[in-house]
Order: sequence, then C-alpha cells, then structure tokens
Amino acid sequence: MRKFDKQEEAILKELIKNPRISDNQIAKNTKVPVTTVNRKRKHLEEQGFVHYYVDVSDESPERGQFHARQLYIIKLKEGITRQMYLEEIKKSANFKKVNPRYHAESFLGEKDGHFAIILIIEAKSSDELVEIFNGSIIPGIKRRHGNDCISEITTTKVTFPFRIHHNYIPIFNMENGIIKKDWLNEWIFVPNTN
Repeated sequence: MRKFDKQEEAILKELIKNPRISDNQIAKNTKVPVTTVNRKRKHLEEQGFVHYYVDVSDESPERGQFHARQLYIIKLKEGITRQMYLEEIKKSANFKKVNPRYHAESFLGEKDGHFAIILIIEAKSSDELVEIFNGSIIPGIKRRHGNDCISEITTTKVTFPFRIHHNYIPIFNMENGIIKKDWLNEWIFVPNTN
C-alpha cells in the first residue's frame, strides 16, 4: 500500500468519522481547499482505497432479526486455490441469492497451508444456523468444487460484534450512524500513515 500524504490522511480521517460528509465540510474541518478535497477523494475512490456501504444491524435481543451467530472456518482440500474458488462463485446464481441473507461477513484465507473460507453466519436460532450451514452452504461448496473438497471445518460461536474495520466500536464511539464528535482524530487508524 502506498503512503498517504498529509492531506489524504486528513480527508480519510474525516470520511472514517462520517462517510456522508460533504467535500465542503471536509475542507472546513481540515483546512484543505475544497477543490483539492474533491480531486483527492475521487482519486482515492478510483484507486480502490475508499469504499462506502451501509451496515444495517440491530443487536438488541428484543428487536434483532438474528439471535444466533457462528464463525466457520472451512479448510478446502489441497489443490483448490483462491482463483478457482472465485471463478466458480462468479458462475453461481445460488451463491449470489443465498449469501446476502445469512452471511454477515465472509473472508478468504489460509489454514495450515490450504485455501480456507471464513464465514460469520447469522440466523434466528442455533437450529436454523445448523440448517443453513449444512443444508445450503456446504452443499453449495460441494456442488462447485466436488464432494470431497472440504478437508476440515472449525466453528466458534460469535456473540457480539465489538470492533469493525479498525475504527468502529459501536458500543463506544458510534452515535446516529457516525463516529462521535468527542472521538479524537489520533484514535482513528488510517493504514500506512506512521
């Protein structure tokens, strides 16, 4: 990753605090000219350093849609690569349809030298989690990569999201969808700036 200049770092911190902030407000907060903010923000987006999305969550047990959450590490057999996995995913309509509903987060990784899929699955109950995982997710992986593609599955119960994307700690520093105003800039992490 390239090193961000001071202006880019200031712009990124403002965007981390509030992704909905205008370029004019960033300019006021950082003393960087608005035309520079606009140009650098657009450049950071085009280079893939900045992504915007909405996380809709309700963690309260009384109102929340999902009450059970499980982390799964699926270690695939030797010879299955990340590229192979991604190529099969691109062709799968079922993957696109089923995943958004139950996959809270998904990562591609490595376990013991093998390609691995790391999933956090959410459901209304533990029983529903088991049904989703064994009735939909595992059969989908096997359809795409063969019945013998999985060499190991590890699971861990996940109870509460604490820190998200380095900077977001909802129970401490978030209010009305943005980082609280009293959260100091030096507490905000921007990669490769030190």
